[in-house]
Amino acid sequence: MRHARRRVVKRVARLTAAGGLICGTLMVTQAAMATEPTTSPPATRSAVLAASGTGNGLVSELGSERTAGTWIADDGKPVVAVTDEKAAAEVERAGARPKMVEFSGEDLKSATKALRSAPRVSGTSWAIDPASNEVVVRADSTVSKKDWSSLTGLAEKIGGSVRMERTEGTYTMRLNGAQPIFGTGGRCSIGFNVTDGERDFMLTAGHCGPAGSVWFSDNEGRQEIGRTTETNFPGADYSLVQYLQDAPSNRTNVVSVGDGRGVRITSVGEAAVGQRVFRSGSTSGFRNGEVTGLDATVNYPEGTVSGLIETTVCAEPGDSGGPLFSEGVALGVTSGGNGDCEEGGTTFFQPLSAALDDLGVQLTGLPQSAVRPTAAADGSDDDSQGAAAPGGAEPGSVEPVDSVGAASDLLDRLADPRNVGPGLLVIAGSMVALAATRFIRTEQDRQAYRRQYSGSWG
Repeated sequence: MRHARRRVVKRVARLTAAGGLICGTLMVTQAAMATEPTTSPPATRSAVLAASGTGNGLVSELGSERTAGTWIADDGKPVVAVTDEKAAAEVERAGARPKMVEFSGEDLKSATKALRSAPRVSGTSWAIDPASNEVVVRADSTVSKKDWSSLTGLAEKIGGSVRMERTEGTYTMRLNGAQPIFGTGGRCSIGFNVTDGERDFMLTAGHCGPAGSVWFSDNEGRQEIGRTTETNFPGADYSLVQYLQDAPSNRTNVVSVGDGRGVRITSVGEAAVGQRVFRSGSTSGFRNGEVTGLDATVNYPEGTVSGLIETTVCAEPGDSGGPLFSEGVALGVTSGGNGDCEEGGTTFFQPLSAALDDLGVQLTGLPQSAVRPTAAADGSDDDSQGAAAPGGAEPGSVEPVDSVGAASDLLDRLADPRNVGPGLLVIAGSMVALAATRFIRTEQDRQAYRRQYSGSWG
């Protein structure tokens, strides 16, 4: 019985030492590899964004006097608004579909400029709708009859390029996404994890809090996860929150969509009018809708924000900062809007590419080539001709969030360059343990032999 126990103890000791040797080697190897550029699966090309690239390329090539924007039709093909027959022929040769319109892009931009120069009216918004060839001005329930009358008069002076609409509810910032974060000003959502190459951050809405704001992962304020280092609001609506060094799951490119699932982000892109998009937030969860306008301006009570993406996706208080994406392509973060997810409404998003460029950061976990996927500027790209219909678009690759986060945390700790020293110590300790185990086993065998020999000798 004693010999059996000894054998078990020796076996466990050997296995423990061998496991320590393997773990230490892995720590050193991963730490050495951490100095090399990170890699991830190749970025998937969005067919909708490829079609959008074709349309945008034609608009850029032909100019804003001969075109008035582009959008994605229900069959997935790019449509370009044009003002003359020659431009229409060029669009057709490029493989896109032309549509003759009355107002040029310059006319529509001039209309938005006139609206911006007028006295600011809280509760209003406007965006260019290329499909209707109009600038659509909306006013919520807080806009008085007097202000509505003034806006209507201004629209009549501008001309037929402006359409006025009343909308239900009120325009509010969705303060209070995918994962909730809590601060002194309320609750917001993490948009995307980003990095400057040395430090880790989360990107969220700018109205969530000024620079210096402290954020927690729980509403009790017990676990601090980061602090706001940069913010842009009003004008734009994004901010950068630096993670604490030991904050969990801060190096993954997966955004949560609820029920323990997440969507892996593979690249960054620009939204396209007519595109089906998806949003995640901690209040209303996972939702989808369509892009209805670009370069939108919203006059919130707290300030005016321009350059936004206008959508039919619903959102509610607490969803601010949450991610907007489609087909694994990151597009923006939630700013605000009106309505709710029972009655519907309009939600505006800060374009992600503009925020990344201004802050000098990039999405975590993506190779540099995937940060700005390029799309064809002409009709030569096969993808743009076989584009999937916007309604058939999917959020992207869906996978469990918990397993991704756990794996990411473990790999992050093993890949930390600071683990080189501890890894070497683990290796050294394991080798000593193996040697000691071998020595003890040899000595025990020698003593056993002596006992047996001396017993037979007498």
